[in-house]
Amino acid sequence: MKRTLLATSGIIALTVPAAASAQIDEIVVTATKREQTLQEVPVAVSVVQEDTIENAQIIDVFDLQTVVPSLRVSQNQSSGNTTFTIRGFGNGANNVGIEPSVGVFIDGVYRSRSASAISDLAQIERIEVLRGPQSTLFGKNASAGVISIVTERPQFDLGGNVELTYGNYDQKIVKAYLTGPLSETVAFSVQGSINGRDGYAENLTNGDDLNERDRWAVRGQLLFEPTDNLTFRAIADYDQLEEACCYTGNLQAGPTTGVIRALGGQVVTGDFYGYDAYYTFTPQNDIENKGLSLQADWDVGPAQITSITAYREKYGQENFDGDFTSLDVIGELSAISNTKTFTQELRVTGETERFGWLAGAFYFNEDVRADSYVAYGADQRAYVTALALQGAGVDITAPGIIPAIQAGSDLGGQNPLTTIEGALGLPRGTFFADGQTFATLFDQDDESLSLFGQLDFDVTDRLTATVGLNYTTDKKDVSLTSYNQDVFSSLNLVQIGGGLIQQQAFATAFQENTGLAPTPDNIALIGQLNPQGLAAIQAGAQAFADANAANAEVNPLLALVPLQFLPPQVEFPNAVEGGQTDDDDLSYTLRLAYDVTDRVNVYGSYATGFKASSWNLTRDSRPFPSDTGALQAADLLPNTTTAALGTYAGTRFAGPEESKVWEVGAKAQFAWGAVNLALFDQTIEGFQSNLFQGTGFVLANAGKQSVQGAEIEVSATPFDRLDVNFAATLLDPEYDRFVGAPGPNGPTDLSGEKPDGISEVSTSTSFTYHQPTPWGEAFLRGEWQYESDTSTADNVPDTVEGREVNLFNASLGLTMDNGFEALLWGRNLFNDEWVQVAFPGTAQAGTYYGYPNAPRTWGVTVRKRF
Repeated sequence: MKRTLLATSGIIALTVPAAASAQIDEIVVTATKREQTLQEVPVAVSVVQEDTIENAQIIDVFDLQTVVPSLRVSQNQSSGNTTFTIRGFGNGANNVGIEPSVGVFIDGVYRSRSASAISDLAQIERIEVLRGPQSTLFGKNASAGVISIVTERPQFDLGGNVELTYGNYDQKIVKAYLTGPLSETVAFSVQGSINGRDGYAENLTNGDDLNERDRWAVRGQLLFEPTDNLTFRAIADYDQLEEACCYTGNLQAGPTTGVIRALGGQVVTGDFYGYDAYYTFTPQNDIENKGLSLQADWDVGPAQITSITAYREKYGQENFDGDFTSLDVIGELSAISNTKTFTQELRVTGETERFGWLAGAFYFNEDVRADSYVAYGADQRAYVTALALQGAGVDITAPGIIPAIQAGSDLGGQNPLTTIEGALGLPRGTFFADGQTFATLFDQDDESLSLFGQLDFDVTDRLTATVGLNYTTDKKDVSLTSYNQDVFSSLNLVQIGGGLIQQQAFATAFQENTGLAPTPDNIALIGQLNPQGLAAIQAGAQAFADANAANAEVNPLLALVPLQFLPPQVEFPNAVEGGQTDDDDLSYTLRLAYDVTDRVNVYGSYATGFKASSWNLTRDSRPFPSDTGALQAADLLPNTTTAALGTYAGTRFAGPEESKVWEVGAKAQFAWGAVNLALFDQTIEGFQSNLFQGTGFVLANAGKQSVQGAEIEVSATPFDRLDVNFAATLLDPEYDRFVGAPGPNGPTDLSGEKPDGISEVSTSTSFTYHQPTPWGEAFLRGEWQYESDTSTADNVPDTVEGREVNLFNASLGLTMDNGFEALLWGRNLFNDEWVQVAFPGTAQAGTYYGYPNAPRTWGVTVRKRF
């Protein structure tokens, strides 16, 4: 089999010194699930090697985006809510039911949630970032791309290293690695790391740090080589973090900000990058990951057999102040998730003179338990009362109003909460009471099987054709149990308001027709004298009420619907909803690669990708509109305002994603370096969008999203000792079809619009200068990462600040002959500021919050190798 398959754009420029072609040819990757050199690999892959990771001080996957411009990593309200995107496509945060569109694999083992892949990087051999759909070889959750992390295997020679880092914000990182033989056939390695740092933000309410680091990890490996052609590799790992994260700043203050301050609450406005906030309590994140894996490789001569068996568990808990102010509106907003995953992969590879082939199967079984809790705080009732009064035109800043609200007064009949409580015969203070809780408990069982294969055929000495197929089935069984103590949100304000309208209409008609006041005695009198007339008045009043109960201009209670934050849910499975999805898909890859010369290659490919249905495992799970009629007939739909208005429905799950990409490109190598170019046209049908709307998340399928783009890389050694790398990604994204998309003012049609959160231009530029010294080799490295301006979310207005990145990093290092290394490093040296993500405030119409990037960090790292 001729081995001249192509490495497409973005590889050399980001990862290796542009010295000579021989250096590049020696880089081994496993992007196609078999070992090939970088020259041979037939997919769009960027490779970041160990020296780049160490010299650029890349501590975790979040830092990886500074050297891979097509990759973006965003952190949301907690350490575990991290989103990976490649070429503008990706999702997976804020809903444990959504498996990321960018698959993360560590030593061939799939990490099904981003929270299981955010710990500090282990002893890394290389990281491969595969761009575009990779479902042919990686299965159901690689519709946007793959991040494959390969750690170092145990060695039969004793060795290791110890690394100490100290940085600003009192950062202390300790890493240690040891490897060596246990016998002639068994080698081991063990590694541990501790990362601690003070926070760079502060909760001014209690003085606690925010955005700190407090995480540790340990990892052990055994390598067993009983024969020359049989190898076993066992890995056990454990990592944990307990951090106060994440700082949330105010980007735009709406009218509710004045209400919060009037009630004595504090909120920092106008200083988003001041990293100061007022929270009732400090947010806390706890994440625990552990896993075991066993890989067996057996060379049987004409074929090589690989088996990877793995079991993993992830536990996550987060609790944060959902209103992001010192006012105790949301007393608790917490989530607990447990994920247990078993995977088994078996594949066989082989080659002949003109053919290279691969066949395999991948089995996936996962149990997810996701519980969430929302509890009202001590100030919730006062806050809601003030909003209701303000909406009714009452000046809440007038003398005596705020104390009366906080005392629970009926304000002479102006307080709508006490009025409704009285009308329903409920004790005063029933609505929005301190501690009222809404909870959801989800269970999800997921079972999936993929059968895949790929064939490479040398048509001529220069032309290679590739065909790959993957058939995947995925079945999920989901259940929901919930309880709701929010009495007000359970009310049917259409029904209650209709009763009030009926009473008022009857009183008016009675007086107009009889000339009498509608007292009980007068009504009884007319009932004796003219029962038919009284019945007609009653019927007319009821007809008027029925016709206008859902009319906000007539029913004043409908103005309070936005205050029904937590309506009750319909539990399932039930008589209408089975709680199951059963998906299947045939993905494929077609590719032609042609060697123009020994140093110039061109290629063209077409590939499809698949991602299975994702369930809405949040408090915002609602039946589909198509099911509400049957639920109503079965008496399963709750008697709420939204049900009466026909707006109760939502989404239980988002259907599958199906992606397609056309790609053409060229790669050229020269004595001084390399130039790569790729052009692509990528689309995703049914992209799974998940946006926060102020009281919860909206999960929906975008009809069709596409992006046309180009990637260009140049790596060069203009003169001895200097390596220069440049990479750029140009994107032209568009929603081809997205009707009913979440917008700043409710559902909208984004068809033909540019998706927010995707920069049209992203670049990564670096240089490394090497200088021999009497003590060893020194180097100076500089990096510039740029991303053009973009709004951060489709449901955030343009008046809110967007995202534009100008990030400069640098490092100065010395490697001594005795194994000692020293590194002085700085990240975000010029303290550039940008918004990672923006979103509407919780129950704060017109207010928008966001998560800013980290400020300047710097430190010193000392390492000893032995």
